Amino acid sequence: MSQQNPPYPYEPEFSLKKLFQDRAGDVAYIFSFRKALALVLIIGGLLGALTAWFWTPTYTARLTFVVDDSKSSASGGLSALAGQFGFNLDGIGGASGVLAGDNVEELIKSHKLIKETLVTAYDSTQTLADRYAAVNKLDKKWLKYSPDGKIVRFPLGGKGNTRLQDSLLHEMTILILGGEFGISKTDKKLSFFEVNATMKDEKLAFLFCNRMIKQATDFFISTKTKRLRNNVERLQQRADSIGALLNKKTYALSSANQSLLDVNPAYTQANANVDIKERDKIVLSTVFSETVKSLESSKTMLAQETPTVQIVDEPEYPLKKNRLKYSVAILAGFIISGILFSFYILLTRKKREAKSGK
Repeated sequence: MSQQNPPYPYEPEFSLKKLFQDRAGDVAYIFSFRKALALVLIIGGLLGALTAWFWTPTYTARLTFVVDDSKSSASGGLSALAGQFGFNLDGIGGASGVLAGDNVEELIKSHKLIKETLVTAYDSTQTLADRYAAVNKLDKKWLKYSPDGKIVRFPLGGKGNTRLQDSLLHEMTILILGGEFGISKTDKKLSFFEVNATMKDEKLAFLFCNRMIKQATDFFISTKTKRLRNNVERLQQRADSIGALLNKKTYALSSANQSLLDVNPAYTQANANVDIKERDKIVLSTVFSETVKSLESSKTMLAQETPTVQIVDEPEYPLKKNRLKYSVAILAGFIISGILFSFYILLTRKKREAKSGK
């Protein structure tokens, strides 16, 4: 007796027309609950309006600056031409070190600069870090870490910070870099940078944006000119010491010449003393002259190598106020509530049909 193989299950062919018909049927089924759908949409719109009402506004401080480096001017035209074809020649013949290519963007977002900015003064009683913690309600959240049960405060300049204060500054830095502060290049072919600080306090955003650029500018110039500046300071100290010694030798030679007039010509030691002092003065004068030349040359090189960070547009009061618009919130409430209601109706459709069949 032969055993027959069971038939394969029937799989209907895919039909785009049937797919549209099924979806149209789902839409028609959802709209069969018009009253419930209307009620859900109204509730969703009201929730959206309440969200917009309680939404905490933020303020955006915008600053634009340009970095002018003497070395970059020679290759500026070539870099701009290459930029049109998608090539980046910032590191070829242009600025080097901290001002090379995209280093400006990374340095301004460094934790070091942000922390140094946070410990500057907000007003006479608190720092930017104190205000930031209060506005974002972090001071109350951090009470559990406070050893004495008081709100953690941050001293001006970050002097004498405890381990806890350093940790909390690091946490604030992470939050700021998470979306409250950013820098971008307005055009890859240009050296213009745009900095934006968006915070819940208008004055805090204004001060933070301005002081971040001040901190970054000082850091740029200090790093870029450190070697030449140290050389200038060393030459200046040498010139001052040689100048002071030359003055002493000049007075000593004048005194020896005066004494020579009253000395018996038979004594040759006085003449030799005058000759030695005059020789020392000539040597010191020559050394002093060469040192001053080197000093002035180094000062000229320092001036040429010092980059200029020029502020083009700086933030002005009142800052841009970012609020959740009622129209957007209500529309979002309609859409979200409508989608949730539709999913619920379609998921419970079989149970509902089964009950109606009984």
